[in-house]
Amino acid sequence: MRFFSDNAASVHPKVLDAIARVNQVDTAYDGDSLSRSLDTAFSELFECDVAALWVSTGTAANALGLASLCPPHGSIVCHSEAHIQIDECGAPEFYTHGAKLLLAPGEGAKLSPDAVRGVVGAIRKDVHQAQPHAVSITNATEYGLTYSENDVRAIGDAARELGLRFHMDGARFANAVASTGATPADLTWKSGVDVLSFGFVKNGGMSAEALIFFDPSLAEATRYRRKRGGHLLSKGRYLAAQILAMLEDGLWLDNARAANEGANALGQAAGTRLVYPVQANEVFVRMTSQEAARLRAQGFDFYDWAPGEIRLVISWDQPKHEVSALAAAISGL
Repeated sequence: MRFFSDNAASVHPKVLDAIARVNQVDTAYDGDSLSRSLDTAFSELFECDVAALWVSTGTAANALGLASLCPPHGSIVCHSEAHIQIDECGAPEFYTHGAKLLLAPGEGAKLSPDAVRGVVGAIRKDVHQAQPHAVSITNATEYGLTYSENDVRAIGDAARELGLRFHMDGARFANAVASTGATPADLTWKSGVDVLSFGFVKNGGMSAEALIFFDPSLAEATRYRRKRGGHLLSKGRYLAAQILAMLEDGLWLDNARAANEGANALGQAAGTRLVYPVQANEVFVRMTSQEAARLRAQGFDFYDWAPGEIRLVISWDQPKHEVSALAAAISGL
């Protein structure tokens, strides 16, 4: 019974069906009708005109998005435990051709406007230091905390005040929308976000993520960066088909709600063992190594995190009986 990562979740049957339906000769790269329809589909979802590009990984989405906002000689403010800092092997620096990440503190990997102002305020306005050009947040964070509409707007206001562009890593954007109840528009461009990495792979997709530009002009150079970076797949219709299948009838949001529901059940079972409130589909639980071994002996698979702490991730396809069994096992420790 796996609770170690939503990256390992199955692909939703509707996504597989969509891939099968486009398995025929069509225009190559992103010239097919499905790829060309992404702008319209996402413009409807976000209630404004956007440019949408498919890419194959979340790392590519983040790195390409940041490259559109920051020059090689600039810098990007992010949390010290942000995915772009900890888990992307220098890809943001690589795709920006050397932009520096400026690291800020915050409980639960969550940035505050004051933390952003503090980092930016410490940079001298001279040629000897990499000047800040963008701020990046992760929603939901690496510890499963969400930025509400007000939280995002506060960061957006600080970014505008400081002359920064605003990127959101939305690998679990669907979970954040499901948790906060905000609309996709309220949680992004209406609160100041310029570029969103919209995650699908963790939420029922197979190999497609979306890069959303709320300023469509930013997408033009990114098309060349995507090609140069090796992410312009020759059969892009298969990626577009996945994304469109997830958007149809709100499947992306239904899947996220199912994952969040399972996480909430485990959070209730964990009680005072919780390290952070459960706000998305990740649950961090205080536990001794002996207690963790007892859970593993019962067939539960998960990651050890910090000392005396485990991480449980609930996927969109997690069987309810597995969640109930783990909740009972945690309660019984």
